[in-house]
Amino acid sequence: MMQPKLGILAGSGALPHRLIEYCRETGREFFVIAFDGQTDPDMVSNVPHAWVRLGAAGTALEHLKKEGVGELVMAGGIRRPSLVSLRPDAWAAKLLAKAGVKAFGDDGLLRAIIRALEEDEGFRVVAAHSLLPDNLAKETVYGSHKPDQQDSDDITRGIEVARGIGALDVGQAAVVHQGLVLAVEAIDGTDAMLSRVAGIRQEEKGGVLVKVRKPGQENRADLPTVGLDTVKKAFDAGLNGIAVEAGGALILDREAAIAEADTRGLFLLGVTVKGDSCG
Repeated sequence: MMQPKLGILAGSGALPHRLIEYCRETGREFFVIAFDGQTDPDMVSNVPHAWVRLGAAGTALEHLKKEGVGELVMAGGIRRPSLVSLRPDAWAAKLLAKAGVKAFGDDGLLRAIIRALEEDEGFRVVAAHSLLPDNLAKETVYGSHKPDQQDSDDITRGIEVARGIGALDVGQAAVVHQGLVLAVEAIDGTDAMLSRVAGIRQEEKGGVLVKVRKPGQENRADLPTVGLDTVKKAFDAGLNGIAVEAGGALILDREAAIAEADTRGLFLLGVTVKGDSCG
């Protein structure tokens, strides 16, 4: 049975590129919506795509329907602009009004978008990990380095902190060293958080980056993701390693990320987090 044409709503990072590779490898038809100031231009230079302003949701829908897209996948990071700079069109304004206060949190907004795309527009929204199951983190140590007891304690603390801010729909990640919280992820994302940590470190090194899903998170969008660049930035921040939620996070460029972690002396592992599973 022929799969429906896939629409890739492409933000920043490696995930949209990996999904394009998946479509090419499997022969699946696809179309990319690239967002001004968000999507890497080089990524879409030789693929079927349309550029749209982030607030111009109606224009994006017109392109998707014209192209005969049946399924959608949300991929990559989106920097949230202010409402003034967003300049929402009629479709986006209606969504924001309907979502109300829930739209002020990332997960609340994503749930509202997915509901509208499926119930009002007739698309089926699928999870990136349903297309890229091999990139879903497993409960294992990747590479040759393992956490010591202090690292393990910091991971436990990091899970508590990350789940705590996740329950408030703030972020998915935290950096912990010897039980102290060095930073938590906010609207600026993981890379910016790691840069903040690098800026406050002096001679002392150590600590872990922990990334987990928000409690009750909508799993079809914004799944915690790490990759080669994350490993590099974690090293620059003086950390000992990275822990992500097994079954609830993506590891992109996995072989390259493992090789980089091995070279830099960092551990990379998937850990089980009690709570709802990723379906």
